[in-house]
Amino acid sequence: MSRLLTPLTRAVTYTRWLHLLVGAIIALVCGAVYPGLTRPGYGQWVLMLLIPVPLLLAAAVIPVVRRAEGLQARLMLFPGAHARVEGGSGPREAGVSVAPSASWRDRGRTAVWLVLRLWAGCAIAFVTGQLMALALELVDAASGGPVEAESLIPVPGHGWAYALLVPVPPLVLLGVVALAGRLMASAALGLLGPSAAERLAALEERTEQLLERNRIARELHDSIGHALTVAVVQAGAARAAADPAFTDRALDAIEETGRAALEDLERVLLVLRESGQPASRRPTLTEADRLLDSARASGAEVDSQVLGALDTVPGPVSREGYRILQEALTNVLRHSGTVPIRVAVTVDDARLWLDVRNPLPAGAPVNGRGSGGSGSGLRGIRERAALLGGRARTGPDEGQWRVHVELPLG
Repeated sequence: MSRLLTPLTRAVTYTRWLHLLVGAIIALVCGAVYPGLTRPGYGQWVLMLLIPVPLLLAAAVIPVVRRAEGLQARLMLFPGAHARVEGGSGPREAGVSVAPSASWRDRGRTAVWLVLRLWAGCAIAFVTGQLMALALELVDAASGGPVEAESLIPVPGHGWAYALLVPVPPLVLLGVVALAGRLMASAALGLLGPSAAERLAALEERTEQLLERNRIARELHDSIGHALTVAVVQAGAARAAADPAFTDRALDAIEETGRAALEDLERVLLVLRESGQPASRRPTLTEADRLLDSARASGAEVDSQVLGALDTVPGPVSREGYRILQEALTNVLRHSGTVPIRVAVTVDDARLWLDVRNPLPAGAPVNGRGSGGSGSGLRGIRERAALLGGRARTGPDEGQWRVHVELPLG
C-alpha cells in the first residue's frame, strides 16, 4: 500500500502534472478564440486539439525550440533537487538533450513531441476538470445542497454517505497524473534524447577527458616521482658522505628539483581547477641538462651524448621526450641507485631516439624487474611513445638495463 502511495508524496509527480497542463495552454488559447470554451462539445474539443497543430509544426522548425523543450523536460519531468529524491543528475536526466535542432530529423522529433505534449496536456486538463468537478458534486450531495452537474458522471440524490466518496476522485486523479507523467518522461527520452551525432560528440568529449586525466596522472607520476626519488637518493648520499661540502651540494640539488616539481604541480592544478589562468609552460628536451645535472648531484655518474639540434624537435614530441627521459633516469636512481648511466639523444630529419643504459645490480633477476621495474613508470613510457606513433623497448640488454625510445617528428 505504501508503495502505491509513494508517487503522491514525490514533488516530481506534481511538476509533471504542471508540465502536462502547460502543454494544453495553446489549445485553450486557440479554443478561446474559436470555437469558444463555454461548455464545448466533443466536436469542439476535437477542433481545439487540431487547430494548434500547424502552429506547433511551424515552431518545431526553429532550432531553439528543441532546446527550450529539453530544458523544461529536464526540470519538470525528472527527479532533481525540486523533487526531494536522490539521483536528480543521474543518467535518465542526461538522456534529454538541451541542444538546438541540428538536422531535420531533430526537427521532426521535436514536432512529434510538441503534438504529443499538446494532446496529452489536453487529456489531463479534461480529466482534471472532470474529476475535480465530480469531487465538488459529491461535497454538495453530502451537504444536502443543490448539485450542479458539471461532470459527465451524475451524482444521484443526496446523503451523508457521499462524504465517504469525496476523496476518491482526487486519488484517482493523482494516480492518472502519476502514470501519465511516467509515460511523458519515457517519451521525452525517446523524442528529446540526443541524436546519433550528439551521442558521438559526447563520447568524443568523454574520451578526451579520460585521455587528459591519464596525461595528468602521468605528468604527476613522472614529475613528483622524479623529485622525490632524487631527494631521497641525495639525502642518503649526503648522510653517508658526512662531508659538509657534499651536503651543501645535495641540498642545493634537492631544492632545485623540488622547486621544479612544485611548478609542475601548480601547472597541473591550474588545469584541474579550470581557473582560466594560463598554465606555466611544460619543460622540453632543450632543458634536459637539468635532469642530467640532478642525476649527477645524486651521486650517479652520467655520460651523455646529444646528436642533432634539440630545438628543431616539434613541441609535443620534445615535451613527451623530456618526460620519458625523466622517468628513465628516475627508474635508474630508484631501482639501481647511483650507478653509471649512459644517455644518448639523437635527432635527425624524421625521428628522435632516446637511449638510457645502466648496469644491472648484482643478483638482479634475468627479466630485469629488480633493476628497471615493471610498474606504471615503464608503462607510462610506452604509452607516451605509442600516443606519438613511436615505440619503446625496455628491458635487459647484454648485462645492462636499457630504455630505448623512437619517436617520429612528423
